[in-house]
Amino acid sequence: MKRYVYINDDEASQDLYCDNRLSNRKYTLLNFLPKNLWEQFSRFMNQYFLLIACLQLWSLITPVNPASTWGPLIFIFAVSASKEAWDDYNRYLSDKKANEKEVWVVKKGVKKHIQAQDIQVGNIVWLRENDEAPCDLVLIGTSDPQGVCYVETAALDGEIDLKTRVIPATCMGIDLELLHKIKAICNETKLGMSRGIPEPKLTAMDAMIDKLTGAIFVFQIVVVMVLGIAGNVWKDTEARKQWYVMYPKEGPWYELLVIPLRFELLCSIMIPISIKVSLDLVKSLYAKFIDWDNEMIDNATGTPSHATNTAISEDLGQVEYILTDKTGTLTENRMIFRRCCISGVFYGNENGDALKDGQLLNAIASGSTDVIRFLTVMAVCNTVIPVQSKTGSILYKAQSQDEDALVHAAAKLHMVFVKKNANILEIRFNGSIIQYEVLETLEFTSDRKRMSVVLKDCQSGKIILLSKGADEAILPYASAAQQTRIFVEAVEQYSQLGLRTLCLAWRELEEDEYQEWSLTFKEASSTLVDREWRIAETCQRLERDLEVLGVTAIEDRLQDGVPETIETLRKAGINFWMLTGDKQNTAIQIALSCNFISPEPKGQLLLIDGKTEDEVCTSLERVLLTMRITTSEPKDVAFVVDGWALEIALKHYRKAFTELAILSRTAICCRVTPSQKAQLVELLKSCDYRTLAIGDGGNDVRMIQQADIGVGISGREGLQAARAADYSIGSVSGTSLFNSVSLMAYNVFYTSIPALVSVLDKDLSEGTVIQHPQILFYCQAGRLLNPSTFAGWFGRSLFHAIVVFVISIHSYAYEKSEMEELSMVALSGCIWLQAFVVAMETNSFTVFQHLAIWGNLFVFYIINWILSAIPSSGMYTIMFRLCAQPSYWITMFLIVAAGMGPVLALKYFRYTYRPSKINILQQAERLGGPILSLGTIEPQPRSIEKEVSPLSIITQPKNRNPVYEPLLSDSPNSTRRSFGPGTPFDFFQSQSRLSSVYSRNCKDN
Repeated sequence: MKRYVYINDDEASQDLYCDNRLSNRKYTLLNFLPKNLWEQFSRFMNQYFLLIACLQLWSLITPVNPASTWGPLIFIFAVSASKEAWDDYNRYLSDKKANEKEVWVVKKGVKKHIQAQDIQVGNIVWLRENDEAPCDLVLIGTSDPQGVCYVETAALDGEIDLKTRVIPATCMGIDLELLHKIKAICNETKLGMSRGIPEPKLTAMDAMIDKLTGAIFVFQIVVVMVLGIAGNVWKDTEARKQWYVMYPKEGPWYELLVIPLRFELLCSIMIPISIKVSLDLVKSLYAKFIDWDNEMIDNATGTPSHATNTAISEDLGQVEYILTDKTGTLTENRMIFRRCCISGVFYGNENGDALKDGQLLNAIASGSTDVIRFLTVMAVCNTVIPVQSKTGSILYKAQSQDEDALVHAAAKLHMVFVKKNANILEIRFNGSIIQYEVLETLEFTSDRKRMSVVLKDCQSGKIILLSKGADEAILPYASAAQQTRIFVEAVEQYSQLGLRTLCLAWRELEEDEYQEWSLTFKEASSTLVDREWRIAETCQRLERDLEVLGVTAIEDRLQDGVPETIETLRKAGINFWMLTGDKQNTAIQIALSCNFISPEPKGQLLLIDGKTEDEVCTSLERVLLTMRITTSEPKDVAFVVDGWALEIALKHYRKAFTELAILSRTAICCRVTPSQKAQLVELLKSCDYRTLAIGDGGNDVRMIQQADIGVGISGREGLQAARAADYSIGSVSGTSLFNSVSLMAYNVFYTSIPALVSVLDKDLSEGTVIQHPQILFYCQAGRLLNPSTFAGWFGRSLFHAIVVFVISIHSYAYEKSEMEELSMVALSGCIWLQAFVVAMETNSFTVFQHLAIWGNLFVFYIINWILSAIPSSGMYTIMFRLCAQPSYWITMFLIVAAGMGPVLALKYFRYTYRPSKINILQQAERLGGPILSLGTIEPQPRSIEKEVSPLSIITQPKNRNPVYEPLLSDSPNSTRRSFGPGTPFDFFQSQSRLSSVYSRNCKDN
């Protein structure tokens, strides 16, 4: 679709086109209420609640006041709507930050500041170096005399390579005063057209709750029908005979519905209406935990994680497929020159760094012709622009990270690209200046897979052709007299290491040959029909009989921890698909480096290719057949497909491709468009898989929006993906507060020794028990070991964990402490609290118990002092430094006081005002006074109304209901609803049996 654009005509543009406002919001002020209600009532559970509430408006059938249902219903839906509004408001704030960014525009020859959202189609935007482009732009002027501009598109595709943009020929040298008369034609932008509209996402748990609600509703209908029929029969046969019922002899037509609907309202309590608001609040808390997680802060940029969507947090634990972009997500997109092979000699193989290879440095110092030519190609066969900084150092602006790595490597090897002035290049080598004139630049294309420059040596007048490219694009065009086998071996060796390879070559041209070719090249460049094909054919005429100089090997650095993370997730059963716009070879190399797939023979890559339907069909059938066969084999099989073949497969062979997607755990999709990424996500979702999509560029937005969970990486690559995602992160990392040694010592030694020695502890002496045998009722009644007891101890431990964490963190919040130092403070607090808890719960102290409790505390410090004296322990000097700090001992005092204070107060209150029979006997033992009688110790009141005497409980233990009482509430008056006949031990035993069966099933699987 074409459109006409008038320069600086805001009135015409405002009527024809939309504004430049960025929006990732789901709602507006006008559509929020209807759209949100539509989304909420699209769920069956909410429809059910609305149905019940509406039925209660019928006074003839409702057994309760309708306000008792409508009030909670309105409140719950208001809470859900408020949560959605809050999420959307946060998205609005993120958009607002980008929309209100100030930019320069030129109107009537005057520059002025306006907000980015106020830019109109046809405005002239004035950008300076390193400014962010606030909208889609057409280049009409630049400070470069050649009319060239270099653009970084990291915000769109994650690529930090510079893209070249040239002023249109019609705008070259145009007077700025005439710009208001220009009429231009341009196409709608691809990115804007491929950007999707965010849709509401339903989690697996929500879907399951809807299904369960539907099942319960069906059960209710069955019950209501049975009871309704019985009620109507009773009404017609018996009720009308009873005068006090006052049923009229003739009723309205809907009389048959009254009794069933009443039963439906009575049964509606089966599904509590509070479940919805409870789930929403829990989800919001999950999301806040992500926001509060300091371990997910990217240390390089200081970017925290953020949950934009608070409604899908539980799905993070149910992901089955992760679909990820490559550049900027898996890799840093920062290339490092590692190795090279020049004229058959390998450099960098010994230490992995050719720049420090003594043999290469000696060859440069001795003036080796082949090495100097090789470095010259590295330095000038590119489109790099050297820029002199204020400090005098040289910075390079490169279109490709490969070119950037080669130019920097050449500079470190004394071949420094110093200056580019128009068509004159200036090189400094070992103190001497060499100048070249750029005659032609043969740009890189994905079909040619190489680029070349034609240079003229300003000193000798020689014309030379310098080329670099993929091995399949350089080696076949080598001179017939040159042996290329050694270079093929070098490429193979470097590829095995996961390095990116480029072959470098050169050829000297005759003046006549160049002049004749130049005329042909200019003619091909200016043609309007098949221009790209004619340029490629003309370039190939010159790029022949090359003398191959060598091979470079460049490392594309992965993000920290990527291979280990992917390997761990794959072991957890999560499948990975890489969706990238990069070329196939590069994607496969990165996949191998990231542990996406295993190298041969354990792994196998299956290629789906073809340009026609028949070719793609044949390739797809072959891959699918192989995948079916290898499904039963312990082999890591993955398929590779490019964008062209993928387009045909999704359009004509979708069923077969879907089967392939189900069978394959790993896929590498190359040269795919943003819309194709979204289609692949949709394909997996159609198979009922839970998907997570992660990316960092604007071309990943559609994929992120389509997935069940979208994760955007924010940082130097831009924020478009992060703004559109459900979760945004700077990078992913995680660690335990305690190291593995401390955790093992705490679980094995520090906590087990006091527990083992506690077998010597006695609640009461033998004499007291013999004197008062009825005290054993406490054991028989299940007061000492039961689920409530466990809950009481769990609550106490949770309280102590909060105390240790909060005090440790806040005590050292403003200290420059290491993680190990902070973890030692928290661990010390746990040990101190443990000692006092055990001491408080011990009733009869012995020497062994004192040794176990306080000796355990002493041994803790001895062990950690020893570890702090060992440099390789990871805890070097930490305990010495802590023990020398008064703040450490104050922290221990605060932890013990805060942790034990409430527990001691509660224990004192119960011992004093609500003592149990055991407490009374213990107090009597300590005071030395006799207790003549404890009175009658009766079992706990039962949950049933039938009165049962204590004697019957004693004589019929099998009919006794267990009574539960936690240690924190050991009053005999505590009550609990019984689970029915049986003992607490039986209850726990059944649970353990279930656990053991589950464990065996897990092991068997």
